[in-house]
Parts: sequence; C-alpha cells; structure tokens
Amino acid sequence: INHTRPPCLLCGCCPSSNNSTITRLVFSFFLLLGTLVSVIMILPGMETELRKIPGFCQGGTTIPGIENQANCDVLVGYKSVYRMCFAMTCFFFLFAAIMIQVRSSKDPRAPIQNGFWFFKFLILVGITVGAFFIPDGTFHTVWFYFGLVGSFIFIVIQLILLIDFAHSWNKSWVEKAENGDNKCWFAGLLSFTFLHYALAITAVVLFYIYYTQPDDCTEHKVFISLNLIFCIIVSIVSILPKIQEAQPHSGLLQASLISLYTMYVTWSAMTNNPNRKCNPSLLSLVSNISTTVPSGESTTGQVQWWDAQGIVGLIIFLFCTLYASIRSSSNTQVNKLMQTEENGRSGGEGVVGEDGILRALDNEEEGVTYSYSFFHFHLCLASLYIMMTLTNWYLPDTSTQAMQSSMPAVWVKMSSSWLGLGLYLWTLIAPFIFPDRDFS
Repeated sequence: INHTRPPCLLCGCCPSSNNSTITRLVFSFFLLLGTLVSVIMILPGMETELRKIPGFCQGGTTIPGIENQANCDVLVGYKSVYRMCFAMTCFFFLFAAIMIQVRSSKDPRAPIQNGFWFFKFLILVGITVGAFFIPDGTFHTVWFYFGLVGSFIFIVIQLILLIDFAHSWNKSWVEKAENGDNKCWFAGLLSFTFLHYALAITAVVLFYIYYTQPDDCTEHKVFISLNLIFCIIVSIVSILPKIQEAQPHSGLLQASLISLYTMYVTWSAMTNNPNRKCNPSLLSLVSNISTTVPSGESTTGQVQWWDAQGIVGLIIFLFCTLYASIRSSSNTQVNKLMQTEENGRSGGEGVVGEDGILRALDNEEEGVTYSYSFFHFHLCLASLYIMMTLTNWYLPDTSTQAMQSSMPAVWVKMSSSWLGLGLYLWTLIAPFIFPDRDFS
C-alpha cells in the first residue's frame, strides 16, 4: 500500500523531497493559514466593515424579514484570535497524543501522519467553528495563562533552533572557505558577526534611552544590564581556547546571533510593562469600548493591536517554523533536544507510482527522522505563541473588553531569555566538562 499518496500534489514541485519533509511543511502550512486568518480578523476596522454587511452582524445593518445572527464582537478582535489559536492548539495536541511512540512509517498510525490531508483540514475547520461558540465567561483569562506557559516554552525552542541554525551556518561557511581556499566566506562570517553585535549594542543604547528613567524603571535597568552581561559572558566563553579545542565549530557568529535575539526578547518584555513612564511603546488600552454597540455604528476606536515588536516576533516565528520543517542537522545536542535523528535518510529522487505520478520518497521505513509527537507539540506551542504575539501579550478584561498589559508577561519573556542563554552556555561548556561523551 502506498502510504505517501496524499502528498503527491506537492511532489511535482518537490520531486526529490522526502515524505517526512513534505508532511512537516503541510502541517506548518496549516499553522500559517490559521495565523493568516487571525491576522485578518484582528486588523483595525474589521468589525466596522463586517457590520456594514446587510443581515450579517447582530446590531449591524439589517435586511427586512431577516434576523442578523452573527456575533461580530466574537468574530473579530482578540476574541477571534483566542478562539482561532485555541482550535489550532487542540488540533496539534490531538495529533501529538495520537502519534506518541511512532517508530517508523510501518506503524499503522504513520499513514494518518503522512496522508488524509483533506480530512485533517476538515477536522481543523470543525474545531475552529466549535471554538467560536465557546461562551466568554472566564475563557479568555484562563487561556491567557495557558498562552503564557506555552509561549515561555516556545521562546526557548526558538532559541534552540536559532542556535542550531547558527552552528550549521558557521560550519558550512568555514568548510567552504577551507576547502575552496576562498577567503570571501570568512569575510562574510565576519561581516554578519559584526552586524549582529552592532545591532545588539545599538538596541542596548536605545533601551537605556527610551525604556529607563533616572528615578524610575528599576526593573528595566536590571533586565538590560543583566542580559548585556550574560551576552558578554557567552561571547567570551565561545572563543576560549579550551572551548574551541573541545568544540571547533563554536564561535562569535553563534554568540552574536543569540545576543541579538536576547535583546529582541528583552525589548519585547519591556513593551509589556504596565508602567507607562517606563514603556513609551505601550499600546493604548481599549478602555472606552462599550459592551453594547449602537445599531448601525460601532463605537470601537481604531485599535493598534500589535506593533513593531509583534511584527518582528512574527517574522522570527515564520523563519523558525520553516526551519523546523526542513532542518537536517548534524548537531547531536540539538537533535536530542528537538527529538530528531541525525540527518536522516537522504531523499534522492522521488518514486513514480503505477499511475505515473511522481510521489515523495518514504525515507522512514527503517525509522522516523523526527518525533511525530514532539513536532506536533512544537506546533501546539507555536499556536499559543502566535495568540500571545498578535494580542501583544495583553491580558483581556472581558468585563470592559479592554486589553491590559501585565507584569507576568514581562517575567515570562525575561525568564525564557535567561533559560535560553543558559542552554546555549551549556552547549558550549558541555564538551569541555564531559570530554568522554560525544557532543559533535
């Protein structure tokens, strides 16, 4: 039985792709599709436009003899994002539970992972429709704290992926420079390293100027100073002779990229400080929205639900999601953390079926190249992270329909940055501390 039949539509575009890669790309596409819907639903003025559709929104333009059924207050804004991301989280969590302990494509559950895409899409749509019927109550507040925990873990996973990307990048360019005797690759590495550190240092300066006050904002001063010190420490450690001897591919490129990402997380955390004096980029609270909307007009002002740091967060999220789908790393430490096998089986050429259609190569007959369950758990956390990013990590107040900034979001982001730096430091010193173990 050909279990790779469903992804064949993609094989024409990717004739040499492995079945495992195509499966991860399609699931990632589901996540990105849900993200796109969430972005559209949270755009400013969307509720006003929907209310202009005759006979659609409750309290909107009416058609004689037709009762308006849609609750547009739920269909747009942060409520729609919470429900859309709730549906995606449930969808990926369901598959994470189903795919536990799948060892190869010969497992009866493997065809469910690698096929039946139309039915899986219908399941996602069904869960999404059901999510919009969840009563308000305490749903948004409870799900906000689920989002905090999930996003904390996802930020750490993002940092692990960036570490892996930087290691692969550095290793590839160094090998090309050494094998081809072309010093341009070294110049490229040096240029990007300098760029990353220049951006990180610029960020620190701007943070001290705009996010601190001489007589206030003590937390921000501590956050900026601590992360600056930590970044200097990991940068120095990465080039120590003993570390270089134990791990030749460690270097300043990885440290510079991690430092830049740490400064982004620091910036993102400070934008959630409810103290307006310490947070010039604090979004305007939606405190003037009435719970009842007059017929024909919406009193909702134009609300900027997410700003520059949210957009940067989305870009990093998109990169990490794509990289997680196509990565094939030789870094043993990262592979253990991400539950993936080293490199996996090479794809080569696709397989032509009896009907003449080019299909993906099943490269998992002897063993899976990644943990199906962990991959879905990763997308589950990504759904929660998207929810928090699009709503700017604000705590929803269902009684006033306002979005309130909160200190828990600040501490979650900062602690995740510290944990991430600790993990990176461990990848540097572990080969030196345990020389008898394989950390290649």
